[in-house]
Amino acid sequence: MSAPPRGPYAKSAQVRQRILEVCVDVFGEVGFYGASTKDIAQRAGISHTGLRHHFPRKEDLLAAVLHLRDEQTAPLREAAWALEPRTRPVEALVGMLTVLAELELQPGVMALYCVTSGEATTPEHPAHAYFTERYRGLRNFYATAYTALAEQGDLRSDMDPQTLAIMTVALIKGLEEQWFFDRDTVRIEATVRTFIGSFVPDLAR
Repeated sequence: MSAPPRGPYAKSAQVRQRILEVCVDVFGEVGFYGASTKDIAQRAGISHTGLRHHFPRKEDLLAAVLHLRDEQTAPLREAAWALEPRTRPVEALVGMLTVLAELELQPGVMALYCVTSGEATTPEHPAHAYFTERYRGLRNFYATAYTALAEQGDLRSDMDPQTLAIMTVALIKGLEEQWFFDRDTVRIEATVRTFIGSFVPDLAR
């Protein structure tokens, strides 16, 4: 195992980490278009020139922030995918519910996704391709699990798996946005579990 960076390299890594942590808050508050690199630099406690040294463009900042958050949530997501929605659909669905429960503990991350995904509906947005693939991957995950359950005779719904998958992702997206307005009432993981459990009886047990 390689030793952790030391000296100037360690300091540089710490500065980059601090910048990205600030970006999570800023992008979550005002979105990509509303964010100012000068404001980000000020909040991170460095000069604007110093910020540009690490991230020459604001687009580079956004890409790095999304990559960082993907890395941080990867263990949970990969654990769910490792359960193979095709062969172990119920276990895989439970794994994804665990991811949702974890996200409820990270309001900064949820704000980042909610705000930037709303902006990214236009093809010109630098995160448009990212969210296109993100939502496609989620739909494919749920559709695969629901298809497997249907083939096993364990899907209690007249709707096709693809439609149910789209509805599931839409529900998650809507709940995430509502959660910011009423965190005391809206429960993302519990609501999604109830929804899926209405047509996947094994999940409700």
